[in-house]
This record gives sequence, C-alpha cells and structure tokens, in this order.
Amino acid sequence: MATKPQKPVLAEGLDQDEKYRAPALDKGLDILEILANQSGGMTRTEIVREMGLSPSQIFRMLERLVARGYVARSEGGDRYSLSMKMFLLANRYPPYRRLVASAQPLMDDFARQTDQSCHLVIPEFGTGLIVAQASPTSHWEFRARVGSQLELFTTGSGITLIAFQAPERLDETLKQWGVASPKLLQGATGDEIDAVRRQGYRIGASGQLVGVTDISAPILGPHGDATSVVTCAFIEHVDDKRAQKLDEALARLLTLTEALSLH
Repeated sequence: MATKPQKPVLAEGLDQDEKYRAPALDKGLDILEILANQSGGMTRTEIVREMGLSPSQIFRMLERLVARGYVARSEGGDRYSLSMKMFLLANRYPPYRRLVASAQPLMDDFARQTDQSCHLVIPEFGTGLIVAQASPTSHWEFRARVGSQLELFTTGSGITLIAFQAPERLDETLKQWGVASPKLLQGATGDEIDAVRRQGYRIGASGQLVGVTDISAPILGPHGDATSVVTCAFIEHVDDKRAQKLDEALARLLTLTEALSLH
C-alpha cells in the first residue's frame, strides 16, 4: 500500500524568515534595494552581477517592475533606475498620520512643561508643511497653523530638514521634494546647513517674527536622514515664572525628537 507523503519538517532553529520564503518576491525586493543605492541607475548586467544570479532569473522580475511603474528604463533601454512611484507611495498621508498620532502627545507634554508652543513639519511639494501643533496653557503663545507651508531655505524648520539629509544624496532628495534648482538654492545657506548638521539642532532668530527664537530638532529615520522636524517658536515670558529658559526648552525638545526617531 502506498504511503502518504510526509509534510516537510522545519529544521530545528529555522526562523520564520526561512519558513515563509517567497523567492520571487525576494528577488523583486533585492532589485529595488540595489537600485535605491544607485542614483545613476544600473544596466541589467550590473544588476545580475550585484545579485549573483543568472540573467534569466531576474529578467522577468525586472520587466514586471518596469511594467508596474516601480522601475524606469532609460530611453536607450540599457539602464534601470527607481521611478518616483516608490517615493510617492512612501509619502502618502497615512504614514504621516501615524507620525502625528505618535508625536502629538509628546508635543502636548512639551508645551505644558515649557509653556512654549511647538509644531511638526514634513517636506511636501518643495516646502515644509506643518502637520501638527501644540499649545501651552498660558494665554501668550505663537501658534503655527496646521496646513501652512514654510519656505525650506529661509525657516528654521526647513533648514534643519535639509541639514539632516545625506550630503551625497542631497540634490536628489531636494528634487524628490519638488525643489526645481537645488544647487542654486543650496549655495545661499550651505555654511549654515553644515553648522546645523554638526551641532545636531538649530537655534536662531525667527526670519518671520521679531522677538521669536526658533529651536528646531530633527526626527531621524532608520538611515539617519530627517523625516520631519519639530520646531519650538520660543518666546521669552517676562512675567511668567513657570516659563522655562531657552536651554531647558532645547533639552526637552531634543528628548522629544529622540523618542520619535528610528535610528
């Protein structure tokens, strides 16, 4: 009598990654990750060499990624690079709603503890977009309206966003954000950007309001680039003994952004 085939048993210690392998999906993800590190694109031969596989193993996967719009082929057809589709998917509003949901309670605590307001800024269409704001309990405050757009190269939030991007990818990042001429704009504030990066935050007089000092600190992603910035528009309260000093507000702001960073 024929015996019923036995189901394969996982070897002891085999982790879940091996248990649920999907080789075709793995190849596709490998291609995307390889291209993400190559700003100038790669030929099919270079991709094959990088992956250590035969051309036939990646040809169909590469063509499907092109057909679905995740990978773009150059006009001559010999080079492949990531399209904007990955960037657009990554920057749709749901991820930022999750960021706001995590940041808002911490920002509210900051506002109560320091008696200062603060706002959360992300890059959007060549500007900085305010997506969350927290107010102190006192009757004096500077309020940044949620939904307002800020200049990237003339505000504390924008300069801090730019300062904490990988220098070798800065022009490419600015183009993805919608900045038409990144090199032209970058030249005006290059020294300040370098100084902010070295310091780890930015403190400076507001370029928009007299008597306001902007304190801006980055929220970092897993690779060390700033995904967003929290800025405190610091106002000195002469008659309010509860209001904290600038250095105390800075310390609390850095603690806030560190708690939200993924590095």
